[in-house]
Amino acid sequence: PHAFRDTAAFHLANSQRLWSDTREPAADRGPGAPPAPRHPAAGPSAAPGSEPPRPAAERPPHLPWPPTAAPNTGVVPTPGAPRRPGSVRRPGPRLLGAAACLVLGIGLIGGAAAGSWLTDEADAAPPTAEAVFAKGRDVWHNTPVDRLFPRTVNGLGVGPGGADRTWTRIAVAPDGGCGHAYDPKLAAALARTGCTRLLRATYADATRSSVITVGAQITKADQPGMMALNTRFSTRSLGTRTDLLPLPYAAKGTPAEGFGPAQRASWTVRILTDIPVVVYAVSGFADGRTVTDPQPAEAAVRPGVTTAPAESGLGHDAKGLADRIGTDFRKAAGSPTQTTEASS
Repeated sequence: PHAFRDTAAFHLANSQRLWSDTREPAADRGPGAPPAPRHPAAGPSAAPGSEPPRPAAERPPHLPWPPTAAPNTGVVPTPGAPRRPGSVRRPGPRLLGAAACLVLGIGLIGGAAAGSWLTDEADAAPPTAEAVFAKGRDVWHNTPVDRLFPRTVNGLGVGPGGADRTWTRIAVAPDGGCGHAYDPKLAAALARTGCTRLLRATYADATRSSVITVGAQITKADQPGMMALNTRFSTRSLGTRTDLLPLPYAAKGTPAEGFGPAQRASWTVRILTDIPVVVYAVSGFADGRTVTDPQPAEAAVRPGVTTAPAESGLGHDAKGLADRIGTDFRKAAGSPTQTTEASS
């Protein structure tokens, strides 16, 4: 080659043309002469045994720098071929659409998760007192009877001396009005709040020696009306008077068949103030014996009391079942707290 430029770029651009240059005739070299070296010496004088350098007039002119061809946008590059500088393809419409869908999908998922979290937070918030009171008015027809009056009620430590008690439901009365459910004076005392429905069930203890009727009157009163009724019962001791007793539900064909007014031994009346419900319970002996001196449940459960209702556990039966049924009605209405009410 003649006048090789000693640069790497020149080698890369013109090596093929220079190595295949045939302008030097083969006749200039005699027979048997060694081929000319492909790389001339780097100094002013040639190495011993090499061909002397040619004059400057015989050197070919400098070859221009090969121009860079403009990229052809219509040609798809061969897979695996290196890309030219500046030939990076812009994202197409499909790629942009896919990216937009991905961003939108992530946003929707995040929004759904946030909405679920907010909904869970809202559901976890306790209901207002107004909402609980309104729901309590409808529990009698929105709640299964087995939730309001369970088939079996276990009273842990609520019997005499802290003994456990178990009560089994033996009868459920059809829901109806409040007529013939109370002694006349008790009916008059409760008439101020009205009566929407009366629900009743009768239970027997584990020995079948005691029977207890539990009732729940759904009133028409508002919350201030229930508060006023509770205050009236408390200040006038209406829940302890023996002429203001609830009547039992004596279902035929059950151990409570002989449970009449004369067999009432203990009772309690609860005026609930967070829901429009009056809960009561009245207990007696299953053998039909007459009780001449009934005793309020709150008095019969006091330690050291030796009356027949106290020693037989009838006061504990009335109080324990009234507590449980009142709690079940509150749970059905969504009440988060236990409200204090008058009791006897």
